[in-house]
Amino acid sequence: MTPSEPSVVQPRRPWLLRDRRGVQPTTSTELFFDLVFIFSTTQLAHYLIAHPDWRGAARTALLLALVWFVWIYTTWGTNWLRPDQAPVRALLIALMLGSLLLSAAIPEAFGGDGVVFALVYVTVQVGRTLFALWAVRGQPWLVDGFQKALPWFVVTSVLVVLGVVLGGGAFQETLWTAAVVIEVIGLQSGFPVPGRGRSPAKRWMVEGGHLAERCQAFILIALGESILVTGSTLAQHLDLTMSAAFVLAFAGSVALWWVYFARSAPAATEVIAGAGERTGALSRVAFNYLHPVMVAGIIVTSAGDEQLLRQPGAPATAATALFTLGGPALFLTGHAAYKAVLWRTLPTSRITAVVVLLALVPVGVGLEAPVAACATAALVVTVAVIMTDRVRVRAAARRPS
Repeated sequence: MTPSEPSVVQPRRPWLLRDRRGVQPTTSTELFFDLVFIFSTTQLAHYLIAHPDWRGAARTALLLALVWFVWIYTTWGTNWLRPDQAPVRALLIALMLGSLLLSAAIPEAFGGDGVVFALVYVTVQVGRTLFALWAVRGQPWLVDGFQKALPWFVVTSVLVVLGVVLGGGAFQETLWTAAVVIEVIGLQSGFPVPGRGRSPAKRWMVEGGHLAERCQAFILIALGESILVTGSTLAQHLDLTMSAAFVLAFAGSVALWWVYFARSAPAATEVIAGAGERTGALSRVAFNYLHPVMVAGIIVTSAGDEQLLRQPGAPATAATALFTLGGPALFLTGHAAYKAVLWRTLPTSRITAVVVLLALVPVGVGLEAPVAACATAALVVTVAVIMTDRVRVRAAARRPS
């Protein structure tokens, strides 16, 4: 039995399955679901601001990974299911509620609200998979994939719960890290199950254009959150100095948006949509692994922007320098890897920019440069990447066919 034999495919509920012809549109229900994650990214940025040390950064990364799993696996689900059908729409609304509770628990996820976070995570991950098994019944390739993924989700969910119930602190961090690592290993290996084999990526029946558009929407959400954080800080104390700092922070957000959306986003949609049997494997790397790196970069930059608005003239500490310079570096690292995976080229401008930004961190701290100076340097480096892209595009346009 192979995917080229449509006659054997007899789904029990075909009205719940998306049409596989062309790029599938993003529905209003999916966009409504995404709104919750504005709150999620805001909570993560505030958590990082409240814990500006290496342990706080590691915990923020863990929380982001778990929140990302909730969003990206739901997005994969709606890549196969039709959100405009009542059962799927009801599922997304239920997942919205769960994601809202999950986000509300982020500030104390390693404290008093850890149980809430863990139980909601388990309910969302396992419950969505069980619903999908019901919805795709009779569609052998999808059933096989969900059946093999379910035990992995159960194992990682148990680890998330045990981390809260049995320990907390370092024990919780260890088990949650193990859950994230196992999740990545399971996806990368096709969720192998003893005696049943694995689910190869080429059989996932992925519509890559839809996934690309959905991840682009999440990048917009994260950038919108960045502007929201700085805007709310500005509103608390509005004067000329704060307004100038806000303009600088806003320009930084625009620069990150420009790097991602000016040319890469539409071109990426075309590449992934036309990847054929490689679409599943390509989507796994590009969306599950690399996009959260870019989101993390935006969140770290957002934390730096809030520090910028609070004390633009204060000498940069190690934390503020890493926020203002390291945030864009993290974003550009993810975007460089994204371009390298899709186009199989070496994005030298982004790699150079990352090296320069990281090199400026100890320089800014050592010279006690103002936070505003660090933010300005980050903006200049990011704009240099944009200008380099423009020069290369114009040079390619003048080149003979």
